[in-house]
Amino acid sequence: MPDSRPFLNVEKSATGRVWRDRLDARANATALAIGQRYGHAELLCRVLASRGVGLDDVDSYLDPTVKKLMPDPSTLTDMDRAASRIADAVSGGEQIAILGDYDVDGATSTALLTRVLRAAGASPFFHIPDRIFEGYGPNVEAIRMLSGKGAKLLVTLDCGTTSGEALLEAKKLGLDVVVADHHQAGELLPEAAALVNPNREDDLSGLGHLAAVGVTFMLCVALVRELRARNFWTDARPAPDLLRLLDLVALGTVADVVPLKGLNRAFVQKGLIALRDRENIGLRALMDAARLNGPPMPFHLGFLLGPRINAGGRIGDATLGTRLLVTDDPAEAARIAAELDRLNTERREVEKATLEQAEAEAMAALGNEEQGAVVIASGEGWHAGVVGLVAARLKERFSRPAFAIAMLGGTGTGSGRSIPGVDLGRIVRRAVEEGLLLKGGGHAMAAGLTVAREKLGALRAYLEQHLEDAVEKARAVDHLSIDGALTAGGASAALWTMMESAGPYGAGNPEPVFALPSHRVVFADPVGGAHVKLRLRAGDGSQIGGIAFRALHRPLGNALLAARGEPLHVAGTLSRDSWQGKERIELRVLDAAGEER
Repeated sequence: MPDSRPFLNVEKSATGRVWRDRLDARANATALAIGQRYGHAELLCRVLASRGVGLDDVDSYLDPTVKKLMPDPSTLTDMDRAASRIADAVSGGEQIAILGDYDVDGATSTALLTRVLRAAGASPFFHIPDRIFEGYGPNVEAIRMLSGKGAKLLVTLDCGTTSGEALLEAKKLGLDVVVADHHQAGELLPEAAALVNPNREDDLSGLGHLAAVGVTFMLCVALVRELRARNFWTDARPAPDLLRLLDLVALGTVADVVPLKGLNRAFVQKGLIALRDRENIGLRALMDAARLNGPPMPFHLGFLLGPRINAGGRIGDATLGTRLLVTDDPAEAARIAAELDRLNTERREVEKATLEQAEAEAMAALGNEEQGAVVIASGEGWHAGVVGLVAARLKERFSRPAFAIAMLGGTGTGSGRSIPGVDLGRIVRRAVEEGLLLKGGGHAMAAGLTVAREKLGALRAYLEQHLEDAVEKARAVDHLSIDGALTAGGASAALWTMMESAGPYGAGNPEPVFALPSHRVVFADPVGGAHVKLRLRAGDGSQIGGIAFRALHRPLGNALLAARGEPLHVAGTLSRDSWQGKERIELRVLDAAGEER
């Protein structure tokens, strides 16, 4: 457990949290030992130790490699069957169809397998279900369409584990199905030629943290190996270099917010290197459309590229993202990237309007005391493509699991986002079993559902009853973990570069959070309609700029604006900003607290 004493004695910050040292006594001892053996700076040693890096694992952690961290793909249940069936289709010239999910994980998975199959001489076609008209995963109509187009083998990516009815229809039509997925699975699995999912109950691989694109990458490794065993690859038809496709794996992994640990860290770190080479024509066009000129970082994948790929599936043509990632035509790539950029702008406007309505409904339901275990907001005519984003904002705003549901006629399509310690995917599957939902499923931190209008009240009561204890416990231990303290002058480019060596950061490997003690707020002003921009000055006169995103009219923003000219303890993460050839380090402010009097 971390030290029981609050960091800088902050027992209740502007956001209502206690500040804790991320390192407990054992991790502090490990940090000291790392420094003594390797000579690394104290702050880097603290970051490594607090993330469980052992004394003998420092070098491999700082330079994770896919080769060292990826196990034999055969450790995944059904992987050999999947690779063999796809290899049969490739060797036999069968028509292969791919059905992928409409999000970034699905698009990158579909593009990855498509490129590998093309390298093997196959001509696969793909189908991405429309989020609104078809919903998530395979459906009977899509199965019939794919069969009618001559498909003999269907590979579903980032979906299929819970699609019993659709896969039964495939069997009736003589269409073999291989599933590569990572969503939570129940005891009963649909019939398929192979179902590869590290989260199925009989899978002992320990790879449940992979995104679907990570599972797909392992499927591709297994497929290339199987074809090599059959002497399929020749000088005229060489095996593809899968490491050059890690840019797709990195994008899908970051965008799906899976834990960046183990193999996932290697995927992202090496994928960023591949992405910097800008070999993928579609990704190059997308980076240009997003005005991303410098070296891509995980932040760019999650907040610049990912949302644009998603925009097609949310409010436009669901196939746009995948089409962009598989094309080798620069002109086509530029057209699609421009359209995705336009759709992303439109998506932001739709999301903003929906969020205003959802927050108002949530405030009315929770009351001033914000009582209740879960936030459920629904609205007639809401765009189903933005409910996941709205749910994430509600979760962030109210610090509890949240669902946003778009009602249309007699049913609603919704999405939920959770807080650490509360498993949404499991409770949603239970609600399906109880007859409260038409369908639903997902992960611990995110879930999707379809609910009949008349069951909305019963669903709300069910979730309140069954999540109350878990939410209460999760909120009781809510705190801000601090990796160390520094001054404005210490927040240098050299420090930022050193911290980046312990990345990539994301879910499961959070960015280091630093506290700046007793820094005077030189100025603080609203910016961009929702944020607060500020400048902090240390006692030695050094200064650093900062921004608190979405803090305006919230407790954090109010505290920063009220502290103009006063000293504050401020906590946040470091970012590097490039402008007109100059680089500067800024603070992304997460919290603040007054000095103890």
